[in-house]
Amino acid sequence: MTRPHLRRAVVAVALALALAACGTTEDDAADADDPAPEAAEPVTVVDARGEEVVLEDGPAQRVVALEWMQAEVAVTLGVMPVGVADVDGYTTWVSAAAPLDDTVADVGTRGEPSVDAVIDLDPDLILVEAGASEDVVDRLDDYAPVVVVQGSDASDNLGQMRTNVETIATALGKEAEAEEVLAELDAAIEDGAAALEEAGVAGDGFAMADGWMDGSTVSIRMFGEGSLMSDLAEALGLENRWTGEVDEMWGLGVTDVEGLTNIGDAHFFYSASEDDVFGDGLAGNPIWDSLPFVVDGDVHKLEAGTWTFGGPAAAQFFIDQVVEGLTG
Repeated sequence: MTRPHLRRAVVAVALALALAACGTTEDDAADADDPAPEAAEPVTVVDARGEEVVLEDGPAQRVVALEWMQAEVAVTLGVMPVGVADVDGYTTWVSAAAPLDDTVADVGTRGEPSVDAVIDLDPDLILVEAGASEDVVDRLDDYAPVVVVQGSDASDNLGQMRTNVETIATALGKEAEAEEVLAELDAAIEDGAAALEEAGVAGDGFAMADGWMDGSTVSIRMFGEGSLMSDLAEALGLENRWTGEVDEMWGLGVTDVEGLTNIGDAHFFYSASEDDVFGDGLAGNPIWDSLPFVVDGDVHKLEAGTWTFGGPAAAQFFIDQVVEGLTG
């Protein structure tokens, strides 16, 4: 970006001051006669329930998000929420792509938000995920418009994410920003696919997991067909090698280390913002150590704060890491 010439800037400021000094009472009178700004038009949003939610005062400015995906999307569109459920958890799991600032209040857990804490923030919009307690939704609806968003759909998770962005953008009056954000995601996918093609890895196998430890017991969650991570990897030209059973909403399956033997050759990515199951918990495990991707050193830990159930910012952050991991 070119910098304006200093002399021009000084002249412009001087001219502005001179014009201001030459103002007349007639100008002041004219300003006084100017009509007051028109009130914002109401905004209507059709949410995941199929209900029309009307924001009488126009696009929302004071937003409370009771799920992290909704908070991430609001931040990405340029609206910092006044409240988010489990701010500490968001900071741990989500913040790499769309951090919250210090003004955001914590309104309780995602499963059991504090209705009083939400109401105290005087929001003009509350974003809730489908499946939340109907009692909580009904109570909140007495105080502010509530828009319910469908968090996931394993039949088309990328499409569902786009729908969520567009729904939230309508409520925030940020349709143009949403169009730009989604276009940037499309470009990242296109560029990433081209990079993998050039590197000769397009069509390769891919597997994605996270996990947790309970004492010495390791549990592994696989991102199978229909998960957002699988949709993104497939859009880049990779093939998901996890063929185990998955749920219909999130595309997730559960296995143990023995189950990983069914994957075969694949680029293995994993998420670990807390316990590092794969880097630490399975270290020295003979089954783990014998897996082809472990033997080949083809195991990639995602950066802390990579949210695997998020919106466009999280998706693009994941894409960048996959492309870097396979071409860098």
